[in-house]
Amino acid sequence: MAVRARVLVSGRVQGVGFRWAVEGEAQTEGVTGWVKNLPDGRVEAVFEGDEAPVQRMVEFCRRGPAAARVDGVQAAREEYTGEFDGFFIRR
Repeated sequence: MAVRARVLVSGRVQGVGFRWAVEGEAQTEGVTGWVKNLPDGRVEAVFEGDEAPVQRMVEFCRRGPAAARVDGVQAAREEYTGEFDGFFIRR
């Protein structure tokens, strides 16, 4: 079953390649979506795909890559839209 999750990550995540790490992991998991930095310092990501890989992406965001310091993650399940056919990095 396809699902969609929106994730907001706070902490020191912008200067460590967090967005690129998320994109690489998403491609490995076969998940589509996008990720971008927000003006308030958080990172927002949307993932779409099968339920298990999307859940693994949410957990990846909670851990973060080695250099990231993730303070908090808010994850919300949303209605699947099927609008993505790849993965996008947005500024």
